[in-house]
Amino acid sequence: MSNAERAFRFAIDRLNSPPYSNGSRLVPDTRYVARNDSFEATKTVCRQLSKGVAAVFGPNSRESSETIASVCNSMDMPLVETRWDYRERGSMVTSINLHPNNRQISRAIRDVVYYYRWSAITIVYQDDSALTRLQEVLRASAPRKIKLTIYKLPTNPDVRTLLKEIKTSGARHIIIDCRSEMLYPLLEQIMEVQMLRSYYHFLFTSMDVTMLNMSRYSGDGVNLTTFHLYDRESAVFHRIVAEWRARFKRSETNPMERGLTLESALMYDAVHVMAKGLLAMSVGRNMTVQSMACFHGDQKKSWDDGRSFYNYLKSVELREGLTGHVAFDTHGERDRPKLFISELSDVHGMEQRGYWNYDDGVYLRPKDKELIVNNASVINRTLIVTTIIELPYVMKKDRDADGELLVGNARYYGYCIDMLESISKHVGFQYEIVEVDDNNYGSPMEDGSWNGMVGKLMTRKADLAVAPLTITYSREQVVDFSKPYMHLGITILYRAPEPQNPGVFSFLNPLSFDVWLYVVIAFFLVSITLFLLARFSPYEWYNSHPCNPAFDEVANQFNLTNCLWFAFGGLMQQGSEVNPRAFSTRVLSGFWWFFSLILVSSYTANLAAFLTVERMVSPISSADDLAKQTEIEYGTRSGGSTETFFRRSNIPTYQTMYEFMSARPHVFSKTYDEGIERVLNSKNYAFLLESTTAEYRISQHCSNLTLIGGLLNSRGYGIGTPLQSGIRDEITKAILILQEDDTLLKLKDKWWKTSNCQSTINQKEDASELGVKNIGGIFLVLISGLVAGVMAAVAEFVWKSRQNANLDRKSLCGEMMAELRFACRCNKRRNSQPVIEHKYIPATAFPTASINGQAIQMTETVA
Repeated sequence: MSNAERAFRFAIDRLNSPPYSNGSRLVPDTRYVARNDSFEATKTVCRQLSKGVAAVFGPNSRESSETIASVCNSMDMPLVETRWDYRERGSMVTSINLHPNNRQISRAIRDVVYYYRWSAITIVYQDDSALTRLQEVLRASAPRKIKLTIYKLPTNPDVRTLLKEIKTSGARHIIIDCRSEMLYPLLEQIMEVQMLRSYYHFLFTSMDVTMLNMSRYSGDGVNLTTFHLYDRESAVFHRIVAEWRARFKRSETNPMERGLTLESALMYDAVHVMAKGLLAMSVGRNMTVQSMACFHGDQKKSWDDGRSFYNYLKSVELREGLTGHVAFDTHGERDRPKLFISELSDVHGMEQRGYWNYDDGVYLRPKDKELIVNNASVINRTLIVTTIIELPYVMKKDRDADGELLVGNARYYGYCIDMLESISKHVGFQYEIVEVDDNNYGSPMEDGSWNGMVGKLMTRKADLAVAPLTITYSREQVVDFSKPYMHLGITILYRAPEPQNPGVFSFLNPLSFDVWLYVVIAFFLVSITLFLLARFSPYEWYNSHPCNPAFDEVANQFNLTNCLWFAFGGLMQQGSEVNPRAFSTRVLSGFWWFFSLILVSSYTANLAAFLTVERMVSPISSADDLAKQTEIEYGTRSGGSTETFFRRSNIPTYQTMYEFMSARPHVFSKTYDEGIERVLNSKNYAFLLESTTAEYRISQHCSNLTLIGGLLNSRGYGIGTPLQSGIRDEITKAILILQEDDTLLKLKDKWWKTSNCQSTINQKEDASELGVKNIGGIFLVLISGLVAGVMAAVAEFVWKSRQNANLDRKSLCGEMMAELRFACRCNKRRNSQPVIEHKYIPATAFPTASINGQAIQMTETVA
């Protein structure tokens, strides 16, 4: 049964019962017609007319109404309408309409815009015909220089995307024209996108807004204005509403169902107009209804008294109708209706503040002074605080130290409880702590609702949620959060590895395998390079018999074996019996000794660290290590913000981790205690949780638990409040005060540093082996030495070849080729100039001669 039919029968029943009954009895007869089926509508109304009726009411659809009006007009049957018609009335001379016409509504909207002096307006409409209701505003925009932005509601019931676009555009004055059934979902979505704020002003053209429980949307000073036809301050209205509610129980799922909507109120008054018209016509004449046929042979049969009854109906006046004063003009339209104006109040919900009529325009009385400043709305109130047991934030005990039974808030203690107590003193409210019944923080369900503490806030069964509640985007859409009182991130909790026993070859640990390999390669490279430089440098060749200058064989001490021994002695910092003679070989030797010095020093220093630090090696060191393996399982708390983070992450590593976890539902835990207990009892399980909780648990199990890697993200804990709650800003101010005076820091030290054991998160890391990135520079120095030695050897080779070329009177190229051939041969004989020996012969062995009286000693030179 529709609301119109309920109102129709409700009004007839009241008129048939004392004291309204005057001896005659009204009999209702209702039929339903399809909205777009004109033929069916004609057949239906003709069947009703054949029974004999006094008047036809409805319908509300424009298509069916036009068809039925045409039939009634041809049969001289009065038609009583309650629908809004955006078109001007034509030749329908036997119909009256209780709904204000389009010109009146359009002018009322325009006058309200003028009253508020809006210079920029955003219009949101649902039906194209609704623009005619706004035509006066559209016309006034140009002369008044009003900036207009127009949006059409999508057919999709989810209009949050459009609302966010309007919010982003900076619109502040918004006119919304939509059907009555769209009001509730639209208001809910406006609240979700946080547009019910004090700097917004909404004007709803629908006259059913006051039928909703608007106190749900008051709380942040939003300005909301609407029209309605009934006087909500009149005694007639309240009496009829009480009788209606007693007869029809309104549905909670659909606020408009069985509600006394505008459609119902107009139908109620329409029945009373018809009854008053019948009463007026029956005075002085005998009026009878008669059966009529739409087609009787070739002639139609109409009602003889129809025209007269229609004239009586137009002259009817209801001074105190449910929709106010009811009267009609000569065209059967409602004459000069009064539209009442209500605004949303933070205290009383929708409050009637004035009216509009055709003559006076808009009148609004001044607002009452309301306690909407600062925290006046929560002072001396007892707020319901929902929480969840989580160490060390909220803990519970049933008895105190003396064994006395604890009740109420005294049962709870912890970081969040101490913080709540400090906040309540700053803001000035009392509180009652209630644990969340399903032990969940809050996550969306399949039906769109939320569980846990977030669900309590959404249904307003709690005023605050004080717990380690993570601020996330999805939660921020349905509840409000204070500023974060603690910052944290997701980390990996793992069982602390057991110390490793040193192995037989643990002396190799100070250097990585790559470094050892490069050292061996460098050793052989230096040895071979030294051998080649010694072969090509002429200054490395010497006379193997220095006592016999005539000996024509030269030697080279740097054969391949001696080069290996020389390099090995330098690496061990012990030296050898062979030493370089040439500058080139000395350069290479110097760089090799420098390389050996740095390498041995680094090895010795790191070896000392390895001998003094106990080695504790973990199989994983980061989230990437977890994602790349499957032997160690990992999970998180189901239904929490950590699971939501992995589920919505776009980072490949975290996506891989969530796929791993979702494929193994057993890795999730219902509580943090369950997950941490699993880490303690298993060597192949890692638990993902907030860093602050992990730090506290490590302080309790420092020898068994450790953190792996750093933080995977950054987030914060906040105090949750319902959307548009006035206390949210006061909570934020109190948190900022507690942060500035270090109260929150002292509370964290109080509850986190409760154990004497040293947490592994503060220990120094184990000594790590030195890799190429640590000592790779000495290899570059050694390579520079090799290059410098080669360049010096080339210079020596060229210089010596030039000297020999001058002595032998040969070309430089020929001498260089000869020297090169000798260096490439493996013998010790060298092609050189004949050696001229100077032998000393005693003077007594030769006769002397005198020249000018002086004795001259003769010597012999032998070639």
